[in-house]
Amino acid sequence: MSNLLEINNVVKTYGDYTALNDVSIQVPKGSVFGLLGPNGAGKTSLIRIINQITMPDSGSVFLDGEELQPKHVEHIGYLPEERGLYKSMKVGEQAMYLAQLKGLNKKEAKERLKYWFEKFDVYTWWNKKIQELSKGMAQKVQFIVTVMHRPKLLIFDEPFSGFDPINAQLIAREILQLRDEGATIIFSTHRMESVEELCDYIGLIDKSNLILQGKLDDIKRQFRTNTFQVGLETDHPSEVEAKLRENFKVSEADFKLLNEGLRLNVKLQNGSSANDLLSYLTSQGEVQHFVELVPDANDIFIQAVNKNS
Repeated sequence: MSNLLEINNVVKTYGDYTALNDVSIQVPKGSVFGLLGPNGAGKTSLIRIINQITMPDSGSVFLDGEELQPKHVEHIGYLPEERGLYKSMKVGEQAMYLAQLKGLNKKEAKERLKYWFEKFDVYTWWNKKIQELSKGMAQKVQFIVTVMHRPKLLIFDEPFSGFDPINAQLIAREILQLRDEGATIIFSTHRMESVEELCDYIGLIDKSNLILQGKLDDIKRQFRTNTFQVGLETDHPSEVEAKLRENFKVSEADFKLLNEGLRLNVKLQNGSSANDLLSYLTSQGEVQHFVELVPDANDIFIQAVNKNS
């Protein structure tokens, strides 16, 4: 898969403070890329460089094979964490203005806004002022003006801020639909459950340095611990547990079973396999539960940042 966005050895400093230290990131075409990191890690500085709000001190940025230039603004849609709609302007007037700033003529702008306003069932808001809308309603308008010009690259910074769960799910579906239609998306958030739901790739920045990057599934495999949650109904639980402790690393587990039974976390070691463990368990009773504990995005974030510290 080729990359839509390539960031090469970017450095950005503010006085004596280094915001980005030799950061290189590749964002594959047609993917959702999670840009992650603690507060103050450097994510916002990188987003500002991609949007040409600021320039790097050194390094380069390429969009679809071309070094980033002012003309590329029309190919990028940016939803900032701090929303920027003019509160005293009418919704339709403002949306038309922003659409034309992104290169759409008046006819195109009206057609695309009609599509999105009808899709989100917000057409009655056209003549309302932004200040008359709730935060969630204003967020919908901001989302529409971000995506309406069909940019190659979309950057969403905390896109679910201000949304109730139903509207957050609506926006999540739209993000995946935009990806499936060919858009490439950078998704910056602290909500790790959203990373699990949406992201194909992630990059983790900590203390101005990129410390982790790649396909989310591959990174999960890197962080796996070969630990399994085991639930077993057996007539001799103490004997089974003692035997398991001879060959595996065992600890107590807390999960629900339909019937009372042995509940353990079992970590493979000494060259043993999941089949070895499962074979022994089936010989000792009825296996009610057997699930590998795969690290989620939250676990990976915490482990990687702690290790970097």
